[in-house]
Amino acid sequence: MTLITQFLALSYPEIDPVLFQVGPFAIRWYALAYIAGLVIGWRMMIHFAKSPGSYITPQQADDFLVWATVGVMLGGRLGYVLFYKPGYYFADPLEIFMVWQGGMSFHGGFLGVVTAAYLYARRNGIPPLALADMLSTVAPIGLFFGRLANFINGELFGRVSDVSWAMVFPNGGPLPRHPSQLYEALLEGALLFVIIFLLRKSRFSSKAGILTGTFLVGYAAARGFVELFRQPDAHLGFLVGGATMGQLLSIPMILIGLYLILRPNRKAV
Repeated sequence: MTLITQFLALSYPEIDPVLFQVGPFAIRWYALAYIAGLVIGWRMMIHFAKSPGSYITPQQADDFLVWATVGVMLGGRLGYVLFYKPGYYFADPLEIFMVWQGGMSFHGGFLGVVTAAYLYARRNGIPPLALADMLSTVAPIGLFFGRLANFINGELFGRVSDVSWAMVFPNGGPLPRHPSQLYEALLEGALLFVIIFLLRKSRFSSKAGILTGTFLVGYAAARGFVELFRQPDAHLGFLVGGATMGQLLSIPMILIGLYLILRPNRKAV
């Protein structure tokens, strides 16, 4: 890495992670990202539920917001604790509840929402895959806002690079790095949303689980690709075969997603 390359690196737009603060009360961009993803997804689900032939009523889609919120928050936190820092949190369990210090896992949040959706579907007589397909359509919205919030926080940055759009992150040392959070926002969020939304409008969406399978494979493929540019967690580094934790956790998603896509055409069950 030459001094010229460092000089030509893009300036990181240092945006205060706190939007505004009054005394001890603070509104953070990260919290707003979660709220935006949940609220926009919730409104879209109600819209989809009004479509002819929907297995889900608008009222059921409305009521599911609370379940989704609990699933995302509880699953995301527990996933981070168990997948990324079990030793640290088990040594001081009270730290688990200090969510304002950061530490959420997508894969944990995903499992939390899956659990919440399954329980809600069974409780309300909804075919689980029908609810899963609806959730899979709106999930990339939350991913998009979440990755933008990661960028604003200057966290989860990429590996050192000499590409012309590399940036020097405040907590990433003096060398320019890939803005991998933006890669993820575009691939896991914007692009995946467009693909699933268009697929939902096609005749293929009549096959139960096709949208869920597309989301699982699409997210896992995007995450696995971006992990080639993203800096691994310092306390984990590279794992089996040089893979990262994000890549390893995405493998089951690909397998399950392919099963849902390739299985015989069935109605929602």
